Amino acid sequence: MQTILQLQNITKGFPGVKALNDINLSIRQGEIHALLGENGAGKSTLMKILSGIYRPDAGNIVVDGQPCDFHSYNDAIAAGIAIIFQEFSLVPYLNAVENIFLGRERTNALGLLSKKAMRQEAAAIFARLNIAIDLSAEVSQLSIAQQQFVEIGKALSLNARILILDEPTATLTPSEAGQLFAIMRELRQQGVAMIFISHHMEEIFDVCDRITVLRDGQYVGMTDVAATDIGQLVEMMVGRKLEANFPAKPARPASPAIVLDARDVRLSKDGPANSFQLQQGEILGFAGLVGSGRTELALAVMGAHPAWHKEIRIHGKRARLRDPADALRHGIGLLPESRKTEGLILDFSITENMSINNLGKYTGAGLIRRPAELAATRAMMAKVGVKAPGPGTRVGTLSGGNQQKVVIARWLNHHCKILIFDEPTRGIDVGAKAEIYRLMRALTSDGYSIILISSELPEITGMCDRVAVFKQGAIVAMLEGTSIHSSEVMRHATAGQH
Repeated sequence: MQTILQLQNITKGFPGVKALNDINLSIRQGEIHALLGENGAGKSTLMKILSGIYRPDAGNIVVDGQPCDFHSYNDAIAAGIAIIFQEFSLVPYLNAVENIFLGRERTNALGLLSKKAMRQEAAAIFARLNIAIDLSAEVSQLSIAQQQFVEIGKALSLNARILILDEPTATLTPSEAGQLFAIMRELRQQGVAMIFISHHMEEIFDVCDRITVLRDGQYVGMTDVAATDIGQLVEMMVGRKLEANFPAKPARPASPAIVLDARDVRLSKDGPANSFQLQQGEILGFAGLVGSGRTELALAVMGAHPAWHKEIRIHGKRARLRDPADALRHGIGLLPESRKTEGLILDFSITENMSINNLGKYTGAGLIRRPAELAATRAMMAKVGVKAPGPGTRVGTLSGGNQQKVVIARWLNHHCKILIFDEPTRGIDVGAKAEIYRLMRALTSDGYSIILISSELPEITGMCDRVAVFKQGAIVAMLEGTSIHSSEVMRHATAGQH
């Protein structure tokens, strides 16, 4: 296949940081090329240079054999390069057609807006992708997957020949991701080249042709997908072998203490009644297909989701958990699925995020004792392993793994001993995942108890001491010991057999 794009010796620095050093990358026409690396490896910086958002300090961008000098995103678009970010750039109250042609509206010979021409062109683009989109609906009414397809349609309307897809499956269900991969394969057949960034190794092997790996701003190597395996890629990414992604499971006591006893939890009058117990020092998994009710039940227990009926005991005593504030007073903390929108205030510092729920701890005579607050923040950063210049670092600048650690530290700082982790490793790299897993095991060895909600079966089977399997809103099985393996989880999740 013909080489359509080359990045030659790209170097980029920021104050105090060399983000990229002498990076080389070549993309062929009609290939899906994975770009791998841990958070902070330089992937995003490299893609921002390729899309004209940043300018390199040194190096060349060559498209179709011709050197290019991008001063803006529009320059990249003119060269046929488009990027689809994790955070979409769509206007929510406009429909798909209006979003696709925003600022480039089609007009007739009289200079009047030609809605019919734009609609026909948009329909042709989606027909090319073999997907159905309601062209009249506001984008805010579309699913996340459909919004992503609108972004792809917008890029194709700009005659993009090179698409950059940055973590496109991070918020998609497995079936939606499958639909996206079908679109990517269709585009590959049409000669469109794609650069695909993902932390999910199985996706790389499912849809990609070649892989380039970065580490700490350096080019590590390039390989064909067919010539490598996950172990080799992980070693390239982190610079070492991860002998075991999951820490060893400790032996469980014969009669463990029950820290949380949830009985007859019903989300609606006619809904299933669910009961479970959380033991001290264990990781209890909530597993099941997307939409099986795992998160809803956990949130209902802590008062963050409506419940028709529930009976909750904490350490054997009845507890009224009407809202998350009640849960917090009873020592229950939540690491939400969407850390950026529900778990953190990205413009606040680590210190502010960590103490926001617990300012009374540092207040004296109506004033906040800043030295005490900073000392507690530093202690918690060390305890959970937050890597940052200091307590005053803005949380939005941290990697995904370090952001998760800040949320965990907040609840430890609040003396929460029961922690609900909802998809805790979504969107973070393999090295950071291993750190989160080690931290979870360290916490349980210190007497903390964790409910782990995860859509990743290896995470469920590798981390959990017991697993509650959900199907259609009901707990249909409680697995432990040797029965915790992927096939058994899926058997119950899909068939509901006891």
